[in-house]
Amino acid sequence: MEITRKEVFLIKELEDYLAKEFGIHFNNPDLLAEAFTQASYVNEHPHQGLKYYERIEFLGDAVLQLFVSEYIYKRFPELPQGKLTRLRAAMVCEDSFSKFAKECHFDQYIRLGHGEEMAGARQRASLLCDIFEAFIGALYLDQGRDAVEKFIHRVIFPKLDMGWFDHAVDAKTSLQEFLQRNGDVDIEYHLLSEAGTENDPQFKVSVSVNGEPIAQGIGSSKKHAEMQAAQAALNQLRKNN
Repeated sequence: MEITRKEVFLIKELEDYLAKEFGIHFNNPDLLAEAFTQASYVNEHPHQGLKYYERIEFLGDAVLQLFVSEYIYKRFPELPQGKLTRLRAAMVCEDSFSKFAKECHFDQYIRLGHGEEMAGARQRASLLCDIFEAFIGALYLDQGRDAVEKFIHRVIFPKLDMGWFDHAVDAKTSLQEFLQRNGDVDIEYHLLSEAGTENDPQFKVSVSVNGEPIAQGIGSSKKHAEMQAAQAALNQLRKNN
């Protein structure tokens, strides 16, 4: 099967998109093409000498595991190993990576075989996850650690502040465990203000210990604001101890 004109320009369009949206300029576009090519596409063009993403995906998975682990280790100094593991598992998984890939519009640039295209593979979570990991692997090979860190600090880590992974790490429970090491204490959360719009609400909450306010948090929901307040309190208490 011959490569169409549209397919020829797909990777060039991806290069232009990455440059405009993320300021990323690949030195070796072949790495980028490999990261966005599925095996079905290579099988349909056996004489083109093409490569597909699986090897680079293997590398990208390891890079993401390392960088996310390092970031949350430094970001949450009070969390024990078990909670760090749960948080990393929530961040480094198919569900999260497929959402990041969609958010970055990577689904638009995948080179698929005709059968896979017709089967709707472009929207398949497992494929989107693979492509995201492969892109990270390609970026690491092409430009090294700094470029990868800059990208994931923009795409992944802000989701922590947005509450995407609150279910994995309950800062309120961690605060309670920390404060009650030497006996019971009274921990209360108070809504201070509610602002923003219906589509972008902002809640401000304070946390008090035995009636004394010790920290505040801001979030897109009351629950998330409470989590942020608890985390701020933990950070402050850890610093003072």
